[in-house]
Amino acid sequence: MIETLLAPLGYEFFVRALAAAALVGLVCAVVGSYMILRGLSYMGDAISHAAFPGVVAAYLVNGPFYVGAAVAAVLTALAIGWIGRRARLRSDTVIGVLFAGMFGLGVLMFSAIPTYVGDLFGFLFGDILGISTIDLVALAILGGLVLLVVAALWKQFLYATFDPLGAGASGLNVVGLDYLFLALIATTIVVSLQAVGIILVVAMLTTPAATAQLVAVRFGRLMALAALIGIGTAIGGLYASYFLDVASGATIVVLQTLLFLAVLVLGPRTGLLARVRRPRAA
Repeated sequence: MIETLLAPLGYEFFVRALAAAALVGLVCAVVGSYMILRGLSYMGDAISHAAFPGVVAAYLVNGPFYVGAAVAAVLTALAIGWIGRRARLRSDTVIGVLFAGMFGLGVLMFSAIPTYVGDLFGFLFGDILGISTIDLVALAILGGLVLLVVAALWKQFLYATFDPLGAGASGLNVVGLDYLFLALIATTIVVSLQAVGIILVVAMLTTPAATAQLVAVRFGRLMALAALIGIGTAIGGLYASYFLDVASGATIVVLQTLLFLAVLVLGPRTGLLARVRRPRAA
Protein backbone atom coordinates (compact mmCIF):
# COMPACT_ATOMS: atom_id res chain seq x y z
CA MET A 1 0.00 0.00 0.00
CA ILE A 2 2.74 2.44 1.01
CA GLU A 3 4.82 1.47 -2.01
CA THR A 4 1.83 2.17 -4.25
CA LEU A 5 1.40 5.66 -2.78
CA LEU A 6 5.11 6.43 -3.04
CA ALA A 7 5.45 5.21 -6.62
CA PRO A 8 4.08 8.40 -8.29
CA LEU A 9 6.53 10.51 -6.27
CA GLY A 10 9.31 9.16 -8.45
CA TYR A 11 8.11 11.43 -11.24
CA GLU A 12 9.05 15.09 -11.03
CA PHE A 13 5.89 16.22 -12.81
CA PHE A 14 3.75 14.50 -10.17
CA VAL A 15 5.67 16.08 -7.28
CA ARG A 16 5.19 19.53 -8.83
CA ALA A 17 1.51 18.80 -9.40
CA LEU A 18 1.16 17.63 -5.80
CA ALA A 19 2.67 20.86 -4.44
CA ALA A 20 0.47 22.93 -6.75
CA ALA A 21 -2.66 21.01 -5.78
CA ALA A 22 -2.02 21.50 -2.05
CA LEU A 23 -1.39 25.22 -2.48
CA VAL A 24 -4.44 25.73 -4.67
CA GLY A 25 -6.60 23.79 -2.20
CA LEU A 26 -5.38 25.96 0.68
CA VAL A 27 -5.75 29.35 -1.03
CA CYS A 28 -9.17 28.55 -2.50
CA ALA A 29 -10.46 27.35 0.87
CA VAL A 30 -9.28 30.49 2.70
CA VAL A 31 -10.79 32.92 0.19
CA GLY A 32 -13.84 30.72 -0.38
CA SER A 33 -14.70 30.82 3.34
CA TYR A 34 -15.32 34.56 3.07
CA MET A 35 -17.07 34.14 -0.28
CA ILE A 36 -19.78 31.80 0.97
CA LEU A 37 -20.53 34.08 3.92
CA ARG A 38 -20.86 37.04 1.56
CA GLY A 39 -22.93 35.07 -0.97
CA LEU A 40 -20.36 35.60 -3.74
CA SER A 41 -20.18 32.10 -5.22
CA TYR A 42 -21.51 33.31 -8.57
CA MET A 43 -18.83 36.01 -8.52
CA GLY A 44 -16.13 33.35 -8.61
CA ASP A 45 -17.68 31.73 -11.67
CA ALA A 46 -17.93 35.07 -13.47
CA ILE A 47 -14.36 36.18 -12.76
CA SER A 48 -12.94 32.80 -13.75
CA HIS A 49 -14.57 33.04 -17.16
CA ALA A 50 -13.51 36.69 -17.45
CA ALA A 51 -9.87 35.60 -17.18
CA PHE A 52 -10.09 33.68 -20.46
CA PRO A 53 -9.54 36.64 -22.82
CA GLY A 54 -6.47 37.58 -20.77
CA VAL A 55 -5.07 34.08 -21.23
CA VAL A 56 -5.68 34.24 -24.99
CA ALA A 57 -4.14 37.72 -25.23
CA ALA A 58 -1.05 36.56 -23.36
CA TYR A 59 -0.69 33.66 -25.80
CA LEU A 60 -1.00 35.95 -28.82
CA VAL A 61 1.86 38.19 -27.61
CA ASN A 62 3.95 35.27 -26.29
CA GLY A 63 3.65 36.58 -22.73
CA PRO A 64 3.14 34.72 -19.43
CA PHE A 65 -0.45 33.57 -19.14
CA TYR A 66 -0.54 34.37 -15.41
CA VAL A 67 -0.06 38.06 -16.18
CA GLY A 68 -2.77 38.13 -18.84
CA ALA A 69 -5.21 36.18 -16.70
CA ALA A 70 -4.50 38.34 -13.65
CA VAL A 71 -5.03 41.61 -15.53
CA ALA A 72 -8.32 40.46 -17.07
CA ALA A 73 -9.63 38.89 -13.86
CA VAL A 74 -8.70 41.78 -11.53
CA LEU A 75 -10.04 44.46 -13.89
CA THR A 76 -13.32 42.55 -14.29
CA ALA A 77 -13.66 42.08 -10.53
CA LEU A 78 -13.08 45.78 -9.86
CA ALA A 79 -15.43 46.72 -12.72
CA ILE A 80 -18.20 44.59 -11.19
CA GLY A 81 -17.87 46.44 -7.90
CA TRP A 82 -17.61 49.89 -9.52
CA ILE A 83 -20.50 49.47 -11.98
CA GLY A 84 -22.72 47.98 -9.28
CA ARG A 85 -22.27 51.08 -7.12
CA ARG A 86 -22.26 53.58 -9.97
CA ALA A 87 -25.32 52.28 -11.84
CA ARG A 88 -27.12 51.13 -8.67
CA LEU A 89 -27.82 47.74 -10.20
CA ARG A 90 -28.06 44.42 -8.39
CA SER A 91 -24.70 42.68 -8.26
CA ASP A 92 -26.01 39.56 -10.01
CA THR A 93 -27.14 41.73 -12.94
CA VAL A 94 -23.71 43.33 -13.34
CA ILE A 95 -22.01 39.95 -12.93
CA GLY A 96 -24.19 38.42 -15.64
CA VAL A 97 -23.43 41.23 -18.10
CA LEU A 98 -19.65 41.27 -17.61
CA PHE A 99 -19.40 37.48 -17.27
CA ALA A 100 -21.04 36.91 -20.65
CA GLY A 101 -19.25 39.82 -22.31
CA MET A 102 -15.73 38.91 -21.19
CA PHE A 103 -16.09 35.20 -21.91
CA GLY A 104 -17.59 36.03 -25.30
CA LEU A 105 -14.57 38.24 -25.99
CA GLY A 106 -12.27 35.37 -25.06
CA VAL A 107 -14.07 32.95 -27.39
CA LEU A 108 -13.94 35.56 -30.18
CA MET A 109 -10.18 35.99 -29.75
CA PHE A 110 -9.71 32.23 -29.53
CA SER A 111 -11.65 31.65 -32.76
CA ALA A 112 -9.42 34.15 -34.57
CA ILE A 113 -6.38 31.89 -34.06
CA PRO A 114 -6.01 29.98 -37.35
CA THR A 115 -4.94 26.66 -35.84
CA TYR A 116 -6.19 24.67 -32.85
CA VAL A 117 -4.33 25.57 -29.67
CA GLY A 118 -4.29 22.69 -27.20
CA ASP A 119 -2.55 24.66 -24.45
CA LEU A 120 -5.30 27.27 -24.40
CA PHE A 121 -8.00 24.62 -24.46
CA GLY A 122 -6.36 23.05 -21.42
CA PHE A 123 -7.02 26.20 -19.39
CA LEU A 124 -10.75 25.54 -19.67
CA PHE A 125 -10.48 22.21 -17.84
CA GLY A 126 -7.07 22.34 -16.17
CA ASP A 127 -3.74 20.59 -16.73
CA ILE A 128 -2.04 20.41 -13.36
CA LEU A 129 0.20 17.53 -14.42
CA GLY A 130 1.74 19.83 -17.03
CA ILE A 131 2.78 22.51 -14.56
CA SER A 132 6.41 23.56 -14.86
CA THR A 133 8.84 24.73 -12.19
CA ILE A 134 8.40 28.34 -13.33
CA ASP A 135 4.61 27.97 -13.15
CA LEU A 136 4.91 26.52 -9.66
CA VAL A 137 7.06 29.44 -8.50
CA ALA A 138 4.58 31.95 -9.94
CA LEU A 139 1.72 30.09 -8.30
CA ALA A 140 3.53 30.08 -4.95
CA ILE A 141 4.18 33.83 -5.15
CA LEU A 142 0.58 34.70 -6.03
CA GLY A 143 -0.86 32.26 -3.50
CA GLY A 144 1.47 33.50 -0.78
CA LEU A 145 0.48 37.09 -1.52
CA VAL A 146 -3.21 36.24 -1.13
CA LEU A 147 -2.62 34.43 2.17
CA LEU A 148 -0.49 37.31 3.53
CA VAL A 149 -3.18 39.89 2.74
CA VAL A 150 -5.90 37.74 4.34
CA ALA A 151 -3.75 37.18 7.44
CA ALA A 152 -3.01 40.91 7.76
CA LEU A 153 -6.67 41.96 7.36
CA TRP A 154 -8.37 38.96 8.96
CA LYS A 155 -10.44 40.93 11.47
CA GLN A 156 -11.29 43.75 9.07
CA PHE A 157 -12.59 41.37 6.41
CA LEU A 158 -14.59 39.47 9.02
CA TYR A 159 -16.12 42.63 10.48
CA ALA A 160 -17.04 43.96 7.03
CA THR A 161 -18.55 40.59 6.13
CA PHE A 162 -20.86 40.20 9.13
CA ASP A 163 -21.68 43.86 9.83
CA PRO A 164 -20.74 46.22 6.98
CA LEU A 165 -22.77 49.11 8.43
CA GLY A 166 -21.15 48.76 11.83
CA ALA A 167 -17.71 48.42 10.23
CA GLY A 168 -18.25 51.64 8.29
CA ALA A 169 -19.46 53.46 11.39
CA SER A 170 -16.34 52.37 13.28
CA GLY A 171 -14.11 53.98 10.68
CA LEU A 172 -13.23 51.05 8.43
CA ASN A 173 -13.07 51.74 4.69
CA VAL A 174 -15.66 49.11 3.78
CA VAL A 175 -15.72 50.07 0.08
CA GLY A 176 -11.94 49.75 -0.12
CA LEU A 177 -12.06 46.38 1.63
CA ASP A 178 -14.71 45.19 -0.82
CA TYR A 179 -12.56 46.17 -3.80
CA LEU A 180 -9.52 44.52 -2.23
CA PHE A 181 -11.46 41.32 -1.58
CA LEU A 182 -12.66 41.26 -5.20
CA ALA A 183 -9.03 41.54 -6.28
CA LEU A 184 -8.13 38.66 -3.96
CA ILE A 185 -10.86 36.51 -5.54
CA ALA A 186 -9.47 37.31 -8.97
CA THR A 187 -5.90 36.48 -7.91
CA THR A 188 -7.04 33.21 -6.33
CA ILE A 189 -8.77 32.24 -9.55
CA VAL A 190 -5.59 32.95 -11.52
CA VAL A 191 -3.69 30.72 -9.07
CA SER A 192 -6.18 27.90 -9.69
CA LEU A 193 -6.45 28.08 -13.48
CA GLN A 194 -3.90 25.46 -14.42
CA ALA A 195 -5.01 23.14 -11.62
CA VAL A 196 -8.71 22.80 -12.42
CA GLY A 197 -9.32 25.21 -15.30
CA ILE A 198 -11.75 28.05 -15.86
CA ILE A 199 -14.81 25.81 -15.94
CA LEU A 200 -14.24 24.07 -12.59
CA VAL A 201 -12.47 26.71 -10.48
CA VAL A 202 -15.70 27.86 -8.83
CA ALA A 203 -16.03 24.42 -7.23
CA MET A 204 -12.60 24.75 -5.62
CA LEU A 205 -13.65 28.10 -4.18
CA THR A 206 -17.05 27.11 -2.81
CA THR A 207 -17.30 23.35 -2.17
CA PRO A 208 -14.68 22.93 0.62
CA ALA A 209 -16.01 25.99 2.46
CA ALA A 210 -19.62 24.90 1.97
CA THR A 211 -18.75 21.45 3.32
CA ALA A 212 -17.05 22.97 6.36
CA GLN A 213 -20.10 25.17 6.96
CA LEU A 214 -22.19 22.01 7.39
CA VAL A 215 -20.01 21.07 10.37
CA ALA A 216 -18.49 24.19 11.94
CA VAL A 217 -20.29 27.18 13.44
CA ARG A 218 -17.42 29.48 14.38
CA PHE A 219 -15.64 31.14 11.47
CA GLY A 220 -12.12 30.22 12.55
CA ARG A 221 -12.99 26.54 12.71
CA LEU A 222 -14.88 26.80 9.44
CA MET A 223 -11.85 28.19 7.63
CA ALA A 224 -9.46 25.67 9.19
CA LEU A 225 -11.73 22.77 8.25
CA ALA A 226 -12.23 24.17 4.74
CA ALA A 227 -8.45 24.39 4.30
CA LEU A 228 -8.06 20.78 5.47
CA ILE A 229 -10.76 19.65 3.06
CA GLY A 230 -9.32 21.70 0.20
CA ILE A 231 -5.80 20.34 0.61
CA GLY A 232 -6.93 16.76 1.30
CA THR A 233 -9.30 16.50 -1.64
CA ALA A 234 -6.81 18.17 -3.99
CA ILE A 235 -4.11 15.65 -3.10
CA GLY A 236 -6.56 12.71 -3.00
CA GLY A 237 -8.09 13.69 -6.33
CA LEU A 238 -4.66 14.00 -7.92
CA TYR A 239 -3.68 10.50 -6.76
CA ALA A 240 -7.02 9.10 -7.93
CA SER A 241 -6.64 10.70 -11.37
CA TYR A 242 -3.13 9.25 -11.66
CA PHE A 243 -4.18 5.67 -10.92
CA LEU A 244 -7.46 5.87 -12.87
CA ASP A 245 -5.86 7.73 -15.80
CA VAL A 246 -8.58 10.40 -15.92
CA ALA A 247 -8.64 14.21 -15.87
CA SER A 248 -7.06 15.52 -12.66
CA GLY A 249 -9.06 18.74 -12.27
CA ALA A 250 -12.39 17.00 -12.79
CA THR A 251 -11.42 14.23 -10.35
CA ILE A 252 -10.58 16.75 -7.63
CA VAL A 253 -13.91 18.54 -8.08
CA VAL A 254 -15.93 15.29 -8.13
CA LEU A 255 -14.20 14.13 -4.93
CA GLN A 256 -15.05 17.43 -3.24
CA THR A 257 -18.68 17.15 -4.35
CA LEU A 258 -18.97 13.58 -3.07
CA LEU A 259 -17.55 14.65 0.30
CA PHE A 260 -20.04 17.53 0.46
CA LEU A 261 -22.95 15.15 -0.21
CA ALA A 262 -21.65 12.68 2.37
CA VAL A 263 -21.41 15.37 5.06
CA LEU A 264 -24.83 16.69 4.08
CA VAL A 265 -26.40 13.25 4.54
CA LEU A 266 -24.38 12.09 7.56
CA GLY A 267 -23.19 15.30 9.22
CA PRO A 268 -23.89 16.56 12.75
CA ARG A 269 -25.99 19.55 11.70
CA THR A 270 -28.06 18.38 8.72
CA GLY A 271 -27.62 14.61 8.47
CA LEU A 272 -28.22 11.39 10.34
CA LEU A 273 -26.01 12.38 13.28
CA ALA A 274 -28.24 15.38 13.90
CA ARG A 275 -31.30 13.11 14.06
CA VAL A 276 -29.55 10.81 16.52
CA ARG A 277 -28.54 13.66 18.80
CA ARG A 278 -32.00 15.27 18.96
CA PRO A 279 -33.77 12.36 20.69
CA ARG A 280 -30.91 12.08 23.20
CA ALA A 281 -31.12 15.79 23.95
CA ALA A 282 -34.88 15.52 24.40
